[in-house]
Amino acid sequence: MTSSRTVRLVGAVVFAVGLAVPSLPAAAAPAEVVATSSTSAPRASLGMAEAMKRDFGLTSQGVETRLAQEEKARGAELLARKLYGSSYAGSWFDPATGRLAVAVAGEAATARTGLDVTVVPVAHTYAQLDAAKTAIDRQAGKAAPAGVNGWYVDVRTNAVVVTVNRHRVDAAVESFLATAKAVHGAVRVVEEDHSPVPYADVVGGWPYWINNAGRCSIGFAVHGGFVTAGHCGTPGAQATDQYGALYGYFAGSTFPYYDYAWVRTVAGVNLWGYMEGYDGYWYYVRGSAQVPVGSGVCRSGSTTGVRCNYIEARGQTVNYPQGTIYNLTRTNVCAEPGDSGGSWLSSNQAQGVTSGGSGNCSTGGTTFYQEVNPILAAYGLSLVLT
Repeated sequence: MTSSRTVRLVGAVVFAVGLAVPSLPAAAAPAEVVATSSTSAPRASLGMAEAMKRDFGLTSQGVETRLAQEEKARGAELLARKLYGSSYAGSWFDPATGRLAVAVAGEAATARTGLDVTVVPVAHTYAQLDAAKTAIDRQAGKAAPAGVNGWYVDVRTNAVVVTVNRHRVDAAVESFLATAKAVHGAVRVVEEDHSPVPYADVVGGWPYWINNAGRCSIGFAVHGGFVTAGHCGTPGAQATDQYGALYGYFAGSTFPYYDYAWVRTVAGVNLWGYMEGYDGYWYYVRGSAQVPVGSGVCRSGSTTGVRCNYIEARGQTVNYPQGTIYNLTRTNVCAEPGDSGGSWLSSNQAQGVTSGGSGNCSTGGTTFYQEVNPILAAYGLSLVLT
C-alpha cells in the first residue's frame, strides 16, 4: 500500500459557497390563514389549507369551517370520555354533520347529556374491544403470518378488524384468523389487495442493509431507485434502511469485472437528489460531469462520513480477491468497510460510487470508485437532481 496524504479539503475548494443545505430540506416559514369568522377556527398554513381544499373538495371558507368543527369535536371527545365512563365505546368526527359521533353501550346511550354530539348506541364498550385487540396482540407474539396485514379497533363499526392480503391467504393465515375470531364475537376480517410497508428516504451516503445482514452505503438516488456497488448484493437481494423499512430489491448487479448495481425501490420510498454530509447538511447533486485527474473529490459513506482528497488516476484495473475489476478511478481518499457503494461528489457533480481500497481513515489509504455515468448507461437510469 502506498502512503498518501490525508489532506481534508477546505469546503470552498470542493463545494462552492451556498451548496450546503440543512439535513432536512429547509421550508420557508409558512404564511398563515387567519380565521376571520366567529367559529374560532385554529390557524393553518397556506400550504395545509391548499391541501385540504384539494383533497377534501373544500372552499377557503370551508377549510375554516372544517377546522373550527374539528376543534369543537376535540373538546367534546374529552368530555364524552369522562361523561360516559365505562359505557364509552369510541368516537369520531363526522364531516357530513360537522359534529362528533359518540358510540355508547347500554342504557347510557339514551341518557340526555347536553353535549352537542351525535350518540350512536352500540353493543360493545371500547374497553371490551380494546381487550380483544390486546389478546390478538399476545396471540401474534413477535410476528404474525405474512398475509396478515394488521388489526385495530374500528369504533365506527364497533368491532375489532383484522386485515389480510387476499392474495396471500394460506393455512397459517387461516389458523391465525380462526384463533383471533375466537377471542371475541366482535372480531371481523377485512380483505385488502396489498400489504403495508414502512416508508423510507434515499439519500446518497446513507446506510442500507442487504438481506438484514451486510451493510453498504447508497450511491445516488436515480429515478426508480438508487445506484450502489455491485459487490454489495446480487439481483433479488433485499435492501432495507437502518430502521428495517424496505427500500426495495437489487434489480441489477455486476461484480467482478465491473463493480456496480442498482436497487429498484418500492412504492412510498422518497428519492432525494442530495449527498449526506454527516455534518448537519446535505450536498446538492446537479449533474454527473466528470472532473480531471488531480481534482478535489469528496465521498460520503455510512462508516466514516464525508472524506475528501484528490483523484490520482482513472481507468485503473484492480485485482480483488473476488476477481479483477476494470475502469476504476483511483483516489487518496480514505474509506472503511461499510462505506462501499457510497457517493462521490466534486462540487455538485456526481462522480461515482465507492468500490474498495486499502488502508483506513486513521492512517490514510487508497480508495477506488466506479464512475457513475457508465452505471447510468448500463441500466438506462437518470439521476434524481437537487
